[in-house]
Amino acid sequence: MDLAAPAAHAVPRRPASFVAAVGWPAVASVGIAGLTTGFFLWYALALRAPHGPLFLDAMWLLCIAAGVVGVYGGWIAYSRYFARRARVDQITALQYDAISWSGLVLLWGTLLPPSGGHGTERAAAAAAAVFALAKLVVAARFNQTVRDVALTFLMTRLPLLAIAELAAMVIGQRPGVHYAASENALLAVWGRWDAEHYLGIARNGYSGTEPAFFPLYPLLIRIAGGFTGSELIAGLIVSNAASFFALLYLYKLVEHEYNRHVAQRAAFFVSIFPTAIFFSAVYSESLFLFLTVASFYYVRERRWLIAGVFGFFAALTRSEGVLLAVPLFVEWVVAAKEGGREFFRYWIDDVVKPLIGMALVPLGLALYMGYLWVLNGDPLRFSHVQTHWGRHFAPPWVSVSNTIGKIVHAHAPQTVANESLELAFTALMLVVLVVGFRRLRLSYVLYMALSIVIPMCTSSLMSMPRFALVLFPMFALFALWGARPTFQNAYVAFSLPLLGLFTVLFADWYWVA
Repeated sequence: MDLAAPAAHAVPRRPASFVAAVGWPAVASVGIAGLTTGFFLWYALALRAPHGPLFLDAMWLLCIAAGVVGVYGGWIAYSRYFARRARVDQITALQYDAISWSGLVLLWGTLLPPSGGHGTERAAAAAAAVFALAKLVVAARFNQTVRDVALTFLMTRLPLLAIAELAAMVIGQRPGVHYAASENALLAVWGRWDAEHYLGIARNGYSGTEPAFFPLYPLLIRIAGGFTGSELIAGLIVSNAASFFALLYLYKLVEHEYNRHVAQRAAFFVSIFPTAIFFSAVYSESLFLFLTVASFYYVRERRWLIAGVFGFFAALTRSEGVLLAVPLFVEWVVAAKEGGREFFRYWIDDVVKPLIGMALVPLGLALYMGYLWVLNGDPLRFSHVQTHWGRHFAPPWVSVSNTIGKIVHAHAPQTVANESLELAFTALMLVVLVVGFRRLRLSYVLYMALSIVIPMCTSSLMSMPRFALVLFPMFALFALWGARPTFQNAYVAFSLPLLGLFTVLFADWYWVA
């Protein structure tokens, strides 16, 4: 998959030969996309910063040139990457990739009635969506990894979408304080519980107990919301896009460690896990899984700086992201023992870069703490507000004891069900770790153990079924064990009914995890 592209059919440097080799339809379609991009860049600037005619004329020429050069440059640069990954020659890559740039012509729709020049942001979002979808289709045409992940994503996400919408329409929302009118009741199905906090932060910034929710996910919602005109739609786009890339990197990582068949099962198993509903909801689970798995993947590739960057963003997504510094350190020690490089390359590649990568991970948490210190004078505000949900530091056995006590003394059946699920999923994670740790690398074992134990030190097992969803080493073990049909059948029989049940409950405003 990572082999170099064939050397035949090199791209000519002379313009006439380039057009003859690639074909004028491809060159023309990308040229139109460049002109369109340049014009609407100028158009967006003109709407927001009106100036005199001379200034606008100069900006028009500059934007048109920037659009054409930028699009052609992006087309050629991406074709090199695509040719290498798909193992095709660059001319073939240029011809196929030209299709994706055609989506940018949708920007002209903003000038048609009834928009009459308004709604540029939504048109840009639509053009970007078509652009990304076309690139995905072309990539799937040549790359089995993308094809497998796309198929898994569609097979598991579309049924959940149908189940959630039917539940909301047929059963309706549970009456009570959680009911809120929405401009789009069907989309609001995906904005339950914690999603309201993320959407509130994206709209209005932090207040009250909201510092418990780390900033990267709501920041992405706010940015995307500027184009979609709706934070809810933006949240769904961010979550589902991150979900796809989480599956893609999980597939690549597990294939790197084992083989393609295990990778296929890992992507499928995490997609049908009972709490996988949160991959499609306005929750940070999909983004966090994407960032953590990508960080691990680049650690295993010994690309320390890229791993550190992903770890930095993971620590800005959830507090557990800072744990990535531990496996990064472990893999650095392993790499140092391998040796085999001359001194200078060893010093740069195996000392300086890993140390910078490790420093980037806690820097994400430190950046958020600095922001909270400036905002309200409490850099640990994200931890202190946990008392609002009855959480405080306590040994893991206290959390287990408290949960059992709630089950024994509960008066409502729903409380018994919720607490039992939290206890059961916690036990599942611990059992999988104890039984399967010998089949994992030490870095995976340590990350998995810390990711289980630390949430258990909060005097409660609240949300543990959801935390299990991002515990990717567990799904690598499931995929290994899934080579036995008995285990695979049992896993599917266990997961699918619970996933359907949790989807219905979540859509109807019942607490799931």
